[in-house]
Amino acid sequence: MADTPKYRRVLLKVSGESLAAENNFGISPDAADSLALKVKEITEIGVQVAIVIGAGNLWRGVEGLEHGMDRSTADHMGMLATVMNALALADALGRASVDTRVQTAIEMRAIAEPYIRKRTIRHLEKGRVIILGAGTGNPYFTTDTAGALRAAEINADLLVKATKVDGVYDSDPKKNPNAKRFDHLTYLEAVNMGLRVMDMTALTLCMDNHMPIVVLNLWKQHHLRDTILGQMMGTLIS
Repeated sequence: MADTPKYRRVLLKVSGESLAAENNFGISPDAADSLALKVKEITEIGVQVAIVIGAGNLWRGVEGLEHGMDRSTADHMGMLATVMNALALADALGRASVDTRVQTAIEMRAIAEPYIRKRTIRHLEKGRVIILGAGTGNPYFTTDTAGALRAAEINADLLVKATKVDGVYDSDPKKNPNAKRFDHLTYLEAVNMGLRVMDMTALTLCMDNHMPIVVLNLWKQHHLRDTILGQMMGTLIS
C-alpha cells in the first residue's frame, strides 16, 4: 500500500525555534499549531511518534556562561524551558485532536508524567504522541543527546532531526551557493568531516546503537510524511 510507513516508530527531534515567532524568540501559538499538523500527518498513517524539543526560543545557556553563570544552573534552566515548549506543543496537538502525553526527565507531577521507559512505550503502542521534556535530566547534555538516548531506549526505527534546510551540506548553503548536499553519510563520515548535524555525543550514541538519523526540512510540505513512507527527502546518516 502507498501509505504503509517504512518506519513504524520514530523520534522527532525539533528545535525550540520551531515554536518561535518571526524573531526566533518566545512561543508562537501559530507555529505550535503548524508543527502539530506536521505531527498529526504522520500519526494518521499509523506511525508511533515521540518528540524531543529544544529550548533555544526561550533560553540559550551559552549566554549565561558568557556572563559567568554556573554551567549546571544554565543547563537546568534550559531543561525547564523545554518543558514550557513541550506543554505548548501538547496543547496544540490536543486542539488538533491528537492524543498526547508530556513526560519529563525531572519530576514535576502537577503538569507532566515522569519519564518511565515502559510507560512511554505503552503510550506509543496505544497511538499516543509522547513529548519528552527536560532533556536527559542531567546538565552537560544537549537535547540532541536526549533525542538519541530516548530513541535508543524506546527502540525507535528512526531518529528525525528536523531543521530548516533540506539535508546535510558540506558548508552553509545560505552562505555558499555551491554547497554540496549529501544524500547519505556514514556516522564516521559525519564525525570526521566535522559536520554540525548533531553534537558528537549524540552522533556516537546513534552509531553505537545503530540508530539511523534523517536530517530534513520539516517545513517543506509532506517531507516528513514522505520520508516516513520510504521516500528519502533529506540526508540519511547510518
